[in-house]
Amino acid sequence: MMSKRWGSVPSTLRVAAAMVCGGVAFMAQAAGWTVGQVAPLSGADATQGRAYAQGMKLYFDQVNKAGGVQGQSVELVVVDDVGHPEETVSKTRKLLSDSKPVVLAGFFGNRNMTALIDSKLLESSPLSVVGYQSTDTRVLGSSQFFATRAGLAEQMNKISTHLATVGITRLALVFEDRPDAQALNDLVSKAVAPSGAKLVSAASIKNKSSVDKTVEQLRSAKTPAQAVLVVASSPTTAAFVEAYRMDGGNAQVYATAEADIEQLAKRLPVEYISGLSIAQVVPSPYKVSAKLNKEFRDAVTAAGKSVEVPVSFAMMEGYVNAKVIVEAMRRSQPVTPEKVTAALRTLDAYDLGGYWVGYRPGSQIGSKYVDLSIVNASGRVTQ
Repeated sequence: MMSKRWGSVPSTLRVAAAMVCGGVAFMAQAAGWTVGQVAPLSGADATQGRAYAQGMKLYFDQVNKAGGVQGQSVELVVVDDVGHPEETVSKTRKLLSDSKPVVLAGFFGNRNMTALIDSKLLESSPLSVVGYQSTDTRVLGSSQFFATRAGLAEQMNKISTHLATVGITRLALVFEDRPDAQALNDLVSKAVAPSGAKLVSAASIKNKSSVDKTVEQLRSAKTPAQAVLVVASSPTTAAFVEAYRMDGGNAQVYATAEADIEQLAKRLPVEYISGLSIAQVVPSPYKVSAKLNKEFRDAVTAAGKSVEVPVSFAMMEGYVNAKVIVEAMRRSQPVTPEKVTAALRTLDAYDLGGYWVGYRPGSQIGSKYVDLSIVNASGRVTQ
């Protein structure tokens, strides 16, 4: 198991607290408020998992240098699940026992999140999961999961509206095989309908060896699609784009935010990735056009060599997520899992610096922000 404990409190203070009180509860309190993350730090999705964690750490470090929350530091404990659903459940169970977090954050993967739901590990717990990367419809509808990014429906609506401006309304859907395939199809169909678009075909990718079959399904569809919508992880998206272009597929390809555009730009040759577009659910980490962007860039600069991974959209998303968590903590008297969850439910139109997050009854999707990144003919990412 790989575990990282990020916070500003010296380890000697944690040891002293344990010796004086002989109790884990006080040790956790003396060490600060714990935020727990179970995510892929190794494996296929490690790049995004590590970047997300780094983004949260950037903001927690800023908060701690300014005095913390209610006089105590915010500590991030990150545990590696290697992207395996069974590990997500077992590592979360151990994290809850060992670290007593006041909130969970930054979980990854459809199967990982549904495994956590099916385990009922959090069912009797007041803990919330704030910030995650999943498009599973069960997760989107869970009252314990708070998204700090736009949901799948918002991303699809943005993409279809953009395409409609140039007369593209016949769309194909490609997605990783999942239990809620019909619910996904219905959600996407509903999201693209307001722009006058419709799905003319849909195909799933069961594993890497089935990508060619998926491409064949698209080619043999009765009505050819003008654009392909991909709902998949970065590795699967890359495999599909490569196979589709090699087969001669020339429709425009649009992917959701689960696919990391920086990774795709590195993994695919320019001739395959040129024209690829990805929905981005946080402002660009490369610009300083708004207060949030500038604050993030300043934090990266201040952190210097302690930033262990390259700047990316995933890092920016982690930074955004940490800001929401800290605001919920500040509104909690005292800071407990119950109070943090209650604060989140009453968080309404909170401005993070040009990026707004808010929740309302029946909706755990906190943002509607969606922008599109496009890879140009030279392989550069533009917006």
